[in-house]
Amino acid sequence: MSKKIRTEAVDSLFEAILSLQDKEECYAFFEDVCTVNELLSLSQRFEVAKMLREKRTYLEIAEKTGASTATISRVNRSLNYGNDGYEMVFSRMKK
Repeated sequence: MSKKIRTEAVDSLFEAILSLQDKEECYAFFEDVCTVNELLSLSQRFEVAKMLREKRTYLEIAEKTGASTATISRVNRSLNYGNDGYEMVFSRMKK
């Protein structure tokens, strides 16, 4: 993980997120912390990652999610060369 984001403030944010107990608490917290567009952008990237794992084409992904090819490419780069965060979450969601 990039040392640039490892700060006390980010640690505190992650601790807050880890304290959330259910989806309703997530909605309440993230609606307060994020703008609607920020939250929709995060969910869009997550959807793009799921579709890339399913071997969907950029065109299919763009049509379904509205994501730009730049966003799709960025997510694809994270899937292939990132910290395996997406894979960790996807494998846990399967269970």
